[in-house]
Order: sequence, then structure tokens, then C-alpha cells
Amino acid sequence: MTDLGVGLIGSGFIGKVHALAYRSAPAVFDLPRLPRLEQLADVDAGIAAAAAAAFGFATSTDDWRSLVLNPRVDVVDITTPNHLHEEIAVAAINAGKHVYCEKPLAPNADGARRMRDAAAAGGVHTMVGFNYLKNPITGLAREIIAGGEIGDVYTYRGAHFEDYMHDPDTLVNPWRLRTDAGDGVTSDLGSHAISLARYLIGDIEAVIGHRITVVPERSVAGGATVKVGVPDTVNAHIRFQNGATGTLDASWMAPGHKHTISVEVWGTHGALSFDFERLNELRLYKAGQARGREGFTTILAGPSHPDYAAFIPAPGHQLSFVDLKTIEIRDLLAGLADHAPAPWPDFAEAYEVQRVVDAIIRSDQSGAWVPIADI
Repeated sequence: MTDLGVGLIGSGFIGKVHALAYRSAPAVFDLPRLPRLEQLADVDAGIAAAAAAAFGFATSTDDWRSLVLNPRVDVVDITTPNHLHEEIAVAAINAGKHVYCEKPLAPNADGARRMRDAAAAGGVHTMVGFNYLKNPITGLAREIIAGGEIGDVYTYRGAHFEDYMHDPDTLVNPWRLRTDAGDGVTSDLGSHAISLARYLIGDIEAVIGHRITVVPERSVAGGATVKVGVPDTVNAHIRFQNGATGTLDASWMAPGHKHTISVEVWGTHGALSFDFERLNELRLYKAGQARGREGFTTILAGPSHPDYAAFIPAPGHQLSFVDLKTIEIRDLLAGLADHAPAPWPDFAEAYEVQRVVDAIIRSDQSGAWVPIADI
């Protein structure tokens, strides 16, 4: 078995989660190739060295370009702010490296398209961090929908709500407010809501969206006050290619919501719903129940659902956010084995998500429905 050298760029919250998942994956899964934590890069040499020591990387650097060119690095893992993804990813692809990048792939669809095309031309594998697609409960929901258990789907409701920006006096990282880093909450949280909708129901045909900036000025690290040019809340009506309609909502201004990623699907024979604040539970309703006994049944994640048993042998014992990343890392490493299906979701799928983000922006500006085909 050959191992794969991993180069991680960025050591913040999500970078740490990636590092934990790389270390957990070999203990949880039987992997065709093992990750070797080769090098970690961050903007400050001291921060990079401390993170490398804490996360278990062999070396560190304050120059991401040297990491990309490191001959011992096979996979470049990008957890930097959004506006830096494209330059790093294209450089890695040109160096012949596989690329694992956090979402959103790029600030806009043009950048995502360039990244997709570069990967295709370079013949490398890519993967994007839509880890909520890896939840066993999400897979169960997709299986139920695809199997027709709730009939023909006609309504979809998806939302991603958090409240980490609700306090206008909270210091924020200035890159979140940069218009060249994406469309605020539309990109940051909305991309997750879009990816789930596509995974569960299928391609989105058209959208009409509305974006709101609730707090026009914010304080950033260092004490400066900056004008906010990105939305805090976004609402969209959507139409799927299969004829179903629905809504997508995202906000980082939702008081009391810490990690609400909710889905509700209505069909001609029933409905299902789940919320990632209770990420091990799926609620299923089937029509035709006895009078006085109607209602949703709660299904707990357990070893009968794919990937759960690798962590825990008994149902109802709870997987975590980091466990979902561990499953994602497993899929990355498995997809880089010889003759294996490629990792997914890849840059091509992340580009499709970004097209929906851009359509919502264009619709808000025009006040009209925007077909995704126009993006």
C-alpha cells in the first residue's frame, strides 16, 4: 500500500477539523491508501509551526507556493479564505497535485468554471468540502426520495441558519465582508443549502432571490469599522428541473440558531425532514396512517445505515461534525486509489452550486426569475 502526502494550507477552525479527520480515518476505515501528514502552510511561520506540531504534520512553511511544489505532497488541501482558493488550486493542478478544497469553491461562477476546467485539463482528481452530504441520515433521505417512498416530490424547503454575526459589535474576520471573496451569507451558508437540495432532489432550473444586509457597518480585527457590501440574509424560491418547487434560505443573523441546516420534503405519499442540530435523526411521515395515529416517525442513525457502523456498533449513539469530515476524507482517499470511482463532490459539482449562487445574486439585482442556464 502506498501512502499519500497531504499538504494542508490554513490552520484555522476548518483546517483543524481536516487534520483531525486525516488522523481518524485510518483508525475508522480500511483505507486503500493512508494519509501522510507532510506539510502545513499558514501566513505566519510561527503559527504554521505551532499548528503543524499540534496537528501532527512533519514540516511547516509560511509559503503556500513551496508546499504546492513540495515533491512529498500528493494532495493539496485548501482551507483558506474563499478568495484565495482559485490561485492556490490552479497552481496545485499545474504542479500535478490532486486538490481538496473547502466550499464555496470560488467567489463566483467564472472562477469556479476556471478551476473545474483546469482540473479537467490537468487530469487530477478534486473534491470539495460539502461534508453534510456525507451524513448517513442525508444518504437515507436520498434513498427514501429516490425509491418513491414518499411519492412524487412537489415541495422542498431548505435552510441554513446560524447566529455568529447577529451581534453587530462582534469583531469579524474582514475577509467575510469582502465583495471579492463571495456574496456573504449566500456563498458561506447558502452554498451548503444548495448542495443539499441538488443532492436530494436534482438539478435546479431557475431561481428568484432576495438578499438583505441587516448590519451596514461592522467592526473588524484591529478596531477599524468597515462598510458591509455583502448580504446577511438571503431568501430564494427555486424550481427544479423535475418540476418540484421550493425555497432556500440562509442567514448568519438568525438569533438562537447555532447550526440549523434543515430540510423538509413533501411528496404525494408522505414527507420527511431533518435538521443538523439533531444530525443523527430523520423524521418520516407516510400517508395512510390510522386515524388518531397520524404523525412523523423519528428514525435514529444506526449501524444499518452506511458508514455509521465503522464508528459505533449500536444505534442512537451519535456521530459528530468531525465524523462527517472523516467520512469525507475516506471518500477522498478511496477515490485516489487505482481504478476507483473518483472523489465526489468534485470541482464540477461545486461549479454547479456556484451557478445557483450567482443566479440568486442576479435575480436580486433584476427582480426576476433567472434560469441557471443563463449563468
